[in-house]
Formats: sequence, C-alpha cells, structure tokens
Amino acid sequence: MTLDLPTILDRLGFNGLTPMQQAMHRAGSKRGSIVLLSPTGTGKTLAYLLPLIERIEPQNESLQVVVIVPTRELAAQSEEVLRRMKLDVRQLSLYGGRPAMREHTLIKEVRPQVVFATPGRLCDHLRKGNLSPEAVRLVVVDEFDKCLELGFQEEMGEALGSFASLDSLWLTSATDADRIPGFVRQAMGHEGYTLLDYLTISSRAVNDRLEVKVVTSPRKDKLQTLGHLLTALEGAPAIVFVSHRESVDRISDYLRSAGFAVVAYHGGMEQTDRERALYKFRGGAANVLVSTDLASRGIDIPEVRAVIHYHLPLKAEEYVHRNGRTARWEADGTICLILGPEEQLPAWVSAGYERIPLDEEMPFRPVAPAYDMLYIGRGKRDKLSRGDVLGFLCKKGGLEASQIGRIDIEASSAYAAVERNAVHPLIERIKGEKIKGMKTIIEVSKR
Repeated sequence: MTLDLPTILDRLGFNGLTPMQQAMHRAGSKRGSIVLLSPTGTGKTLAYLLPLIERIEPQNESLQVVVIVPTRELAAQSEEVLRRMKLDVRQLSLYGGRPAMREHTLIKEVRPQVVFATPGRLCDHLRKGNLSPEAVRLVVVDEFDKCLELGFQEEMGEALGSFASLDSLWLTSATDADRIPGFVRQAMGHEGYTLLDYLTISSRAVNDRLEVKVVTSPRKDKLQTLGHLLTALEGAPAIVFVSHRESVDRISDYLRSAGFAVVAYHGGMEQTDRERALYKFRGGAANVLVSTDLASRGIDIPEVRAVIHYHLPLKAEEYVHRNGRTARWEADGTICLILGPEEQLPAWVSAGYERIPLDEEMPFRPVAPAYDMLYIGRGKRDKLSRGDVLGFLCKKGGLEASQIGRIDIEASSAYAAVERNAVHPLIERIKGEKIKGMKTIIEVSKR
C-alpha cells in the first residue's frame, strides 16, 4: 500500500518522525527480521505501523499481518492508532476479558487484514480456525520484553509456528532483552536480524524532558501528603503508582472522598471497569489515575503531565517504565517521589532532582476536570461510528461540536467526553431519543 506520510502524520497530530522512527521505516521496507530497542514513550507503535502499512496488499482480503502485544489495553490502543490514520485497511483487536464467540462474530464481519492480539487469545482463534494463518507474512511482537515477563513464551512460539509463509519478524523492546536472538532463531530458523538500538540515545532525550521532584511525608501513611501534592499540581493529569491492588482501592477512595476526580486501575478489576477508567482519564473526565504497575506498560496517554511514586518501585527498571507514562513524544513531564519518614531515595534515582516543601496545614483544593464522560450502550457491533455519536449529541442534544471531546467506540459500547457544565442539560434533552434509530442507555459514566 502506498503511504501518504504527511497526511497520516497530520491526522495523528504529529509534525514529523523521530530518527528512530525514520530508521524503522527504512529497515521495514525490506523482508527479514528486525529488533527495535527504544524506551517507553518514544513512539515505537507508529515506528512499526508505518512500514507495516506498506506491506499490506489492498486487493488481498486475507489476514496478512499479526501484531502480538502483552496486554488488552495495548491491543486496543494500537488498533486505535491505525484506525486514526483513516486508511483503507481492515483491522481488529483481539484479547481476553470478553467472550471469544463475540470476537469470532467480529472476525467474520470485519475480515481483518491486520490483527492486534494478546498471545493467549491469538492462539485460541488460530486453534479454532477463526483466523487463517495462510497469508500472514509479517508478525510484530510489540513489547517483547513484557511478553516474556508475563510468561507468554510458549503461546508466542505456538502462534509463530502456525504461520508457514512468514518471511518477516519484527520485535520491539524497551530493554536489552538477551533472549531475543534465541527467539528469532526458533521462529525464523536463522539468527540474522537487523538491530536498531536507540536505548541510550532515546533515554537521554526523554530524561532531558523530565523534571524530578522529591516530597517528604511526615507520616508513614502518605495520604495527606499525596492530597497536598495533587493540589500543588493544580489539576494536571497525573498517574499515582502504588504497589498493591488494595492500596489502589484505599487511596482512590480517600482521594474521591476529598473531592478529587480520580479513577482506579488494577488487574483485579473487571475488564469493562478497567476500560471505563481509562476512557474517563484519557478523555479528561478524571485527572488522577491510581494504579498498580499494570499501567506502567502498554497504555499511551500523551496528556499525562505527572507520574507520582506513592510507593517506591523496587527496581530501577520499574522506575523507568513508570516514568515512561509521561514526557511521551516531545512533551515535558514531572516525576514525583513521596518519601515516608523511614524511607531513603533509591540509589538509581538520578542526582538531578529537587526537594520541594508542601504546606501540610493547607486545605486540599481539587481541580474539577474539564469534561464528564457519557456511556452509550451501543458500539461497533451496532454499526455506530464517531460521526453518529457526534451528530446525535449536536442535533438531538443541542451541543456545539466544541463542547464535545474525545469519542471512543468499543464493540458493544461507546464513550463521549462532554463539557461538565453541559452534561446534565444534555441528559434531559436526549431522554427517550434514539441514536441512529436505536434505543439505548445513555448516562454519565460511573466510577
């Protein structure tokens, strides 16, 4: 497929490609294996998607490219990036946490040329014959190191063994994974691959855009200090990292009771609740996300301005991946570490940090987010599009397009960010109205 790069970058809101992305674009024009090493937040998804698109044969309606990813969120987000390019490519994301039969129906309806899938769900569809491997010549394993960390080696090997026509394998990693050569040899039958190592160069560029601050809590329980810190950030979108699921619930409940617009995110939540939390945070309906390290990899929210380490990471690698949620692309970011009375700053934290005092006597001053999030009980399966949602909210709801923010369409539901002061009048105006001729639930998204 011919690539109109300026138009694609304009649709994505980017001015140009980084040297890493340019190198991947050149290398991906040839058959063979590629290993791309670059830190989180440097644009690896776009780096592999551009040459991937050029490998698609539009007249061939078969599945041609498979992208293996470690998490559900990364599968959905990567598909979304390709969708935003508005190309004549049929794509689909496949992952656990929802019925496989529903995905089978989507596969038959969409007939994808590109699939983004987690390893287990990909193997399931291949075993059942829901996906045909015959025309697949390119496989991308994104976040290869995370796939290994989560124990997907066997599933990845099984899936790759299904693609008899495979001639190209691309691996991306945020670390110098020493198991890459053996994996390439097992999958491709040879050891040769092109190495694009941007770890040192990209890390330096990212670190230059990070401002590191250290805050001392007078109490072992850091809840009040966190509230004061969020007050000082004045509503800037922030991710608060903690070590345990129970801590996520406790801290988010505390912040919510104090008036902060917060959502929780951890692996013990139902998939739909996790998705809803991300939509609210990404859409500007919440400005604080409290999470375990589940959110340190595989989610891309360019608007994140601060990463707060409520619980200190145990390893330098965890620290790097958490920090990678901010300063994405060319943006700046702030890293905040909260130290309890008996805690010491880890040795691997850069010396270039600033200790900042907080007035623990001042009251919290939460900043309300710009938007509320609407939940709509119809989605892709109902042929609902962003244009349908936008048109409905403007024509039936009486909104201006400028009052509507991000719109996300899922398989059986949709989410729309609407300016906070316009939401409740909107709900009154659309009572009993149909969207695209369909009755459905439309409500303010709950926590």
